[in-house]
Amino acid sequence: MTKPSDAANIDLHLVKVLHTVITERSVSRAAMRLGSSQPQVSAQLRRLRALTGDALLVRAGGGMVPTEAAQAMLAPAESLLREAEALFGGARVQRRFEPQRAEMTLRIAASDYLDPQFLPGVAAELRRAAPGLTLEIHPLSAEFDYRRKLASGEVDLVIGNWLRPPDELHLGRLLSDEVVCLVAADHPAVKNPRSWTEERYLDAEHIAPMPLHPGALGVIDEHLAARGLKRRIAVRCAHFGLAPRMVADSRLVLTTGRQFCQRYLGALPLRIVRCPAGFPPMAYYQLWHDRAHAAPAQRWLREQVRDVARALAGSAT
Repeated sequence: MTKPSDAANIDLHLVKVLHTVITERSVSRAAMRLGSSQPQVSAQLRRLRALTGDALLVRAGGGMVPTEAAQAMLAPAESLLREAEALFGGARVQRRFEPQRAEMTLRIAASDYLDPQFLPGVAAELRRAAPGLTLEIHPLSAEFDYRRKLASGEVDLVIGNWLRPPDELHLGRLLSDEVVCLVAADHPAVKNPRSWTEERYLDAEHIAPMPLHPGALGVIDEHLAARGLKRRIAVRCAHFGLAPRMVADSRLVLTTGRQFCQRYLGALPLRIVRCPAGFPPMAYYQLWHDRAHAAPAQRWLREQVRDVARALAGSAT
């Protein structure tokens, strides 16, 4: 078996101690520069002597002088410390993200059943704060494997709602919204609210988004299934933004968050009615992968998304 090199036992701080002791020619002064104690530096010097096989500092008159071997080590030690600063110091600099100077592309994948003002608000805020950025917004669909794309870095952030978000992803809660029903203005649930029971709700004709993958249930149907219930879905639509107009011209029922529904009340003959199925509040999240957790630009992006969500939630109350 090959014996490990002694170099494997030397950490970067020990190189710094070596350089400081040689340049200061004094253990006490070296300790002050290093913010350490004299006994600790003396112990590190003994370790360096054992590793190098050289005295490194020897007495001369009233002080200490480096040996020839120590002098020969000075330049390599300086070079190693500079390389370490270039390697690790740059990482610290990169943590300071400057949006006004940034020129890069950030990618968000989001569902379209969010508040219709949300993504435009995010885009406007990013353009204001970082005019050099390019923003790409991708739809969440059955063909879009968001977990794989987050892991590969093809998207930076995913926004949507899940009853149980994936465990391997970081999660930031954006807002919570009441689950309501959006119906046509002349729907029976509007004309006779007392008759709008859970049984009538389940028997009604519903419109729902396409599943994110074959066989998947959305948050509404997942909650119903957990209670042993099932609604009658008459229409599935890949474009959620078209659902309100379909509802206005039919007896369809759209079950989703109040904020989404409120944006369409003035433009279409629609009404919001309570949802008799007893849903908990609908929670919206932003999800990201561990690979982007500490990245400065992506962290800044998540902060902007969070702030826009909070502002919209505040304006809706």
